[in-house]
Amino acid sequence: MVNSTQVSYFTLTAYFDAGLFKYLFFTIITSLYMLIICANVFLIVIICMNRSLHEPMYMFLCSLFANELQGSTGFFPFFLVQILSDLHTVSFHFCFMQIFFLFSYINVQLCNLTIMSYDRYLAICFPLQYNTRMTFNKVAMLIALTWIYPFSEVAVMISMSARLQLCGNIINKVYCDHYSVVKLSCSDSTANNIRGIIYTVCVVTAVVSLILYTYFKILKVCFSGSKQTRQKAVSTCTPHLASLLNFSFGCLFELIQSRFDMSSVPNVLRIFLSLYFLTCQPLFNPVLYGLKMSKIRSLCKNLVSSKM
Repeated sequence: MVNSTQVSYFTLTAYFDAGLFKYLFFTIITSLYMLIICANVFLIVIICMNRSLHEPMYMFLCSLFANELQGSTGFFPFFLVQILSDLHTVSFHFCFMQIFFLFSYINVQLCNLTIMSYDRYLAICFPLQYNTRMTFNKVAMLIALTWIYPFSEVAVMISMSARLQLCGNIINKVYCDHYSVVKLSCSDSTANNIRGIIYTVCVVTAVVSLILYTYFKILKVCFSGSKQTRQKAVSTCTPHLASLLNFSFGCLFELIQSRFDMSSVPNVLRIFLSLYFLTCQPLFNPVLYGLKMSKIRSLCKNLVSSKM
């Protein structure tokens, strides 16, 4: 039997021998990572440097883009090293550090998207009271809560899981996953499982309830409002809805793969599905908001044209 004092590393078994193609994969993934970094940093700089974008909606977008940088950095450098490595192992402490960053990314992203739906609700349903309801102090408090609460919850989760006695060190993933580590436990993990279920149910219920409520109110105003109100709602809510659905599908893929036997699914497809929310979302959001938000799009065009 292997206990927690003897497990000094984990072996990631989802990697396969790609031969010389690993250099092609490395180049493609590196290009994707650089594109994600450049796109998110570019939009953060655009928003921060232009006073016309110093509005609550764009501040929440900055928080969203910053979280995508955090999540990408918690995964891509590690993934690139593993692609070129012959031994796909990760130390015990680094594994839990990666779990912390990736789970924080998921939770902060959910909180960001929820607060953005609340912001759109106030802007569309209470346009005349928006500035008094969404003050600078309230924006700062919401953004701080978006980061502090998930980080605190994930830190507690990690501290509980790190004390478990483990009877193995095999993780059938290309990165460290919390549920995969907990499944290796040979000690009683009931408290971890109960806490995880309660936290997941509470978070999902709160997020879904608030988003459904805000969009129900938005749709109600749109159907009873003017054409201008409907156009404003469509232009500002479409990117948020697309981002929310894309991230939800990505998380659903990962949840299904973690909880159910996927051995009959081809390995390449399993890897793609598990990486979807980590690779597509951080690139999808900056492209989507950069193209759909008229203020950001016009500022980007002006910046590009001035450099030519």
